[in-house]
Amino acid sequence: SPDAYDCLPGEAAESVALRRLDALRALLERHAHEVCALIIEPLVQCAGGMRMYHARYLGGLRALCDQFDVHLIADEIAVGFGRTGTLFACEQAPPLHASAAPGITPDFMCLSKGLTGGFMPLAAVLTTQCVYDAFYAEYNAGKAFLHSHSYAGNPLACRAALATLDIFR
Repeated sequence: SPDAYDCLPGEAAESVALRRLDALRALLERHAHEVCALIIEPLVQCAGGMRMYHARYLGGLRALCDQFDVHLIADEIAVGFGRTGTLFACEQAPPLHASAAPGITPDFMCLSKGLTGGFMPLAAVLTTQCVYDAFYAEYNAGKAFLHSHSYAGNPLACRAALATLDIFR
């Protein structure tokens, strides 16, 4: 974990994040061929005890996933929709270089909770165009990316989500 709690005496949270990225790089150098994706909760690992880490880790993680051809899945269910100060926590990654925009784009982004402002249960998974294209086909081709959520497709919940998005716009 890149958690700032793991700082050595006098060490900055950013240094912990960079140290953990080095460890992840070493792991991927040996095992990337066995890894299809990395899953993160951006900025705050809520399920692990609200463990917070430096935003620079997000950019480094995206770069490693690109380098080793590993998908990045961002679980924004608990941190999305303004809960960390931006619409999505992924937006807080600092630019990787001077001409880049801040933020990262995960290959998959999982959304729920704040999607409807907490009024109705609804979940969604967003993907990049590349992932979408890899799975797009007629059903009988057997290539479709079949998934579902317990909380998908409810018209009232979808309307609540549209109202929430209007507020953020």
